[in-house]
Amino acid sequence: MNDSTRLAPAAWPIRLVLHGIDLCQRIPYSLVALLGRFAIAAVFWKSGQTKIEGLAIDIVAGSVELGWPKLSSSAIPLFAEEYRVPLLPPELAAYAAAFAEHLFPVLILLGLATRFSALALLGMTLVIQLFVYPDAYPTHGIWAAVLLLLVSRGPGAIALDRLIARHYRAA
Repeated sequence: MNDSTRLAPAAWPIRLVLHGIDLCQRIPYSLVALLGRFAIAAVFWKSGQTKIEGLAIDIVAGSVELGWPKLSSSAIPLFAEEYRVPLLPPELAAYAAAFAEHLFPVLILLGLATRFSALALLGMTLVIQLFVYPDAYPTHGIWAAVLLLLVSRGPGAIALDRLIARHYRAA
């Protein structure tokens, strides 16, 4: 054994660290993106659910008609008294938030228009951070990190965006 191939006694911790880094780099981005998509979608979906009272159901002439969900009785007062988003009347802000917190999480979960949906929720996160809960930066920072990951790198392989892109590349 010559000097160039001999492992110095103190080098084994470095090799162990390098091996650990190599193992971490093998985690597929698609898995990270899928977990991130699910987690951030759940946060906004649950928030949206607090603003509605479920589906509007009308029974007309013996048939059942499903309508848009109705805002909860507390949604508009919440936007008027606690959230106080500037430039928007509380009624409009409540409806817009409830709509956005249902539409964009579903799109993100499906991996459809993921980058644009994540960008929309990132904008919403910035508004919440700047105007509603400025002291909640640790939470909003986590949301922003996940959303920026999705904006910059996309939804990963397990997404409708990927299928659509593959279809258009083939055509």
